[in-house]
Amino acid sequence: MNALEIKNFSKSYNESIAVNHINLTVPKGEFFGLLGHNGAGKTTTIHCITGISTFTEGSIHVMGKDVQKDYQETRALIGLSPQEFNADIFASIEVTMDFVGGYFGMKKKDRTKRIQELLEMMDLTDHCKKPFQALSGGLKRRAILARALMHDPEVLILDEPTAGIDVEQRRALWKELQNLHKAGKTIILTSHYLEEVEHLCSRVAIMHNGSVLKELEKKDFKQNGSLEETYLTLTGSAL
Repeated sequence: MNALEIKNFSKSYNESIAVNHINLTVPKGEFFGLLGHNGAGKTTTIHCITGISTFTEGSIHVMGKDVQKDYQETRALIGLSPQEFNADIFASIEVTMDFVGGYFGMKKKDRTKRIQELLEMMDLTDHCKKPFQALSGGLKRRAILARALMHDPEVLILDEPTAGIDVEQRRALWKELQNLHKAGKTIILTSHYLEEVEHLCSRVAIMHNGSVLKELEKKDFKQNGSLEETYLTLTGSAL
């Protein structure tokens, strides 16, 4: 089964086309990268996958379910770690995760167990009672990821998950993401750190001005020197 199927999908804002008839398929269990400059259409696509935005042309299916017709079912299948911090700044990590678990119908006993598992996984146990606003940038990123994992989703979508954190914390987060992938989680990653995508993803799609320019296997861009060189050539940004 495919984790994600996007067919002939377009999205416009007023008269501006944000995404123009794209097609993408992500098999279950893949670590997939979605690349593109700011405004390429990546975040718009993510918003439509997760139900944050609606669309009128094309179709999007998650684990075989239509994201618009089966909104509640598909939303429960997805964990989203957004680029912007959108947590209650006064709530603690514990409280935030408990709320999310409740939203997805988890029983109190199961929520408590899951919270402890994720706090340990993300090395957040010592910070679990601090308000979100008191956390460092790296801790905030890990807290947002832990929140996304709370209901154990089939598909994890990460929009710039390591933006603004230092090298050591980025590498530690890479290791956790690789462990999640090895455990069978489907992960879709957007990042401006091409080294990150090259290191983590087995396949990438390059978006430019609302369209998918090309899909590449890791071996394809490895043969051409690096993902960065391939990306710059395809987007016409090479010097």
